[in-house]
Amino acid sequence: MPITLIVAILVFIVASAWAFIRFYNRHIQGQDAPEQTAEITILDKQAIEIEDAAHGQDDQEYWIYVQKGRLGPKREFQVGIHYYQALTPGDKGTLTYQGDKFLHFALKR
Repeated sequence: MPITLIVAILVFIVASAWAFIRFYNRHIQGQDAPEQTAEITILDKQAIEIEDAAHGQDDQEYWIYVQKGRLGPKREFQVGIHYYQALTPGDKGTLTYQGDKFLHFALKR
């Protein structure tokens, strides 16, 4: 087997691994992800009890479940208590997020 073929295969494997790691970190983990906005509908919200919460910290996490458009993907975001209390399922508006991090929601009236 020619050495150039082996080198080409190794270069392809390294480039593929690098591209996968970059894609995973940016789009799944949210590292260095661009800030994005989307027109969404609030599907549901949920408060989850945190076991073993330290004294003085919140004992609950607040989550909203959203859908982009009518048939778009469904996602979930952890939000603060103020957004959690202000939003109700069925609300529509503009969501600003970065990777998997919730930044802001502007309600459309």
